[in-house]
Amino acid sequence: MLLNAIHWNVDPVMFNIGSFGLRYYSLGFLVAFVLGYYIVSWMFRQEKVRADYLDSLVVYMFLATLAGARLGHCLFYEPDYFLTSAHWTEIVWPFHNGHFTGFQGLASHGAAVGILLAMWLYWRKYGMNIWWILDRMVIVIALGGAFIRLGNLFNSEIYGHATNLPWGFIFDRNHETVPKHPTQIYESLSYFIIFGACLWAYCRKKGALRSGSIFGWWLVALFGVRFLVEFVKNDQVDFEAGMALNMGQLLSLPFVVAGLVIAWMAHNNKFPQGPFPKGEKIIFKEQTKK
Repeated sequence: MLLNAIHWNVDPVMFNIGSFGLRYYSLGFLVAFVLGYYIVSWMFRQEKVRADYLDSLVVYMFLATLAGARLGHCLFYEPDYFLTSAHWTEIVWPFHNGHFTGFQGLASHGAAVGILLAMWLYWRKYGMNIWWILDRMVIVIALGGAFIRLGNLFNSEIYGHATNLPWGFIFDRNHETVPKHPTQIYESLSYFIIFGACLWAYCRKKGALRSGSIFGWWLVALFGVRFLVEFVKNDQVDFEAGMALNMGQLLSLPFVVAGLVIAWMAHNNKFPQGPFPKGEKIIFKEQTKK
């Protein structure tokens, strides 16, 4: 037994109720969602934005995150499998042979695209400043990413190359025999730091930041971390073997570049300010008094 490595053999399922098993991964997603809701709700109250705007936003964000992350994985990483007549239903159907399996495969880049599309649709309908919204939502998205990567650790998945470092993990459930980089922890810690830094910046200015500034630097930091960690991470799919930059890195680069451009534009005050730059629209009908 290697004494300078951590043997990891945790059951990814916390408990079972019939054929349904609650995974740490699912619990982390739920905890992140609930915490994120309360943090953003606090921001809306601080800036005197009505809570009903947040309720609608939550629906958009939740659906966009799941749909985008799922489609991103299926289209970017395994199109040869999912885009076939035999398996295309597995994109949206989380059951196999009568058992709940969850959605095996979610991609953060797909989630990012889905969220941006949802924010555009939300802006079209409600007229809120999309840059103002993104500055606040990405703070809790980083928190969600941190919990999801911890979930990957409990699933013994998405880890790195062999390492001699003392914190290397031997993933016994996968019959590994040599220590590997725990890239799930690298990313999770980085995302917690990004969450803390963004929340500190928000609180320090009491929300009075130039629109787009948090969002721009968040893109640079989060996808910059993703780009760097990929150098020590195992390939997720076979076609990545031999590539100078893997799929995760290729997908991260446009987000980093976009973040630099957005941060520059925010610094030069190119975006509208405040939650309602054209004035608040009356879109929620008052309840009829009985």
